[in-house]
Amino acid sequence: MKIGSQAHRSSAISTANEATILVRGRDLTQDLIGRIDFTEHFWLLLTGALPSAAQRRILDATLVAIAEHGLVPSVQVARMTLAAAPEALQGAVAAGILGCGSVVLGSSEAAGYFYSDIAARIEGGASVEQAANDVVLEYRSSRRAIPGYGHPLHKGFDPRARRLFDVAAEVGSAGLYAGIAHQVEKLLPNLLGKPLALNVSGAIPAVLLDAGYPLRALKGVPLLARTAGLIAHLLEEQLRPIGFVLSHAAAQAIDYDGDAPPGFRASDD
Repeated sequence: MKIGSQAHRSSAISTANEATILVRGRDLTQDLIGRIDFTEHFWLLLTGALPSAAQRRILDATLVAIAEHGLVPSVQVARMTLAAAPEALQGAVAAGILGCGSVVLGSSEAAGYFYSDIAARIEGGASVEQAANDVVLEYRSSRRAIPGYGHPLHKGFDPRARRLFDVAAEVGSAGLYAGIAHQVEKLLPNLLGKPLALNVSGAIPAVLLDAGYPLRALKGVPLLARTAGLIAHLLEEQLRPIGFVLSHAAAQAIDYDGDAPPGFRASDD
């Protein structure tokens, strides 16, 4: 039984014969290898066209901004997976990526759709301020978090977000979405009763969408970037292992409060 439409029976990404490999219509060995960098290749794979210099710089900046963020849960689970299965680097990377959702990394995608909702209303004739105000209030009324704002450490401003907007200004690509992002930040104190700083997960979709990056592929940027960070952590795990240290620390941090027979005392180890 087919699930969903099966109308499409072709792909426009790559093909090959005995002598030539084509990627988005370009000869892989003659046109791409050694001639473009990986950021350009990623854009080409997604869109079918090579990026402009401004688009390449924006995409590259976002990848650098989000690749590494310390011992976050996705990194911890990857390192502990490798400690338990040292032969499975790919499994450890996958474990880390599977932990990327609405709280970690996925918020860039959510912020992109949030901004796109506002942008659609602006295209319909609303001002930036009115469109942003209305969408924020709708999110609040449905008890949805405002994606891309607030950070447990960077209270006043997120330095990564500030730098991404600087890069967008430098290459001349800052536009509607950057304006929306800043307008929302300006409105939040009155609408929420407290300020929330625009964070890197809000800046990434703003600068990418202004540069013409596809909305539906937004989550791919933090996933691709964090994969690089995970591989670095997993190399370090092989050379300077802490996976079982992390596991032991978790066991030490959590108390048991379930049923136990009289006189039972849990081990301190």
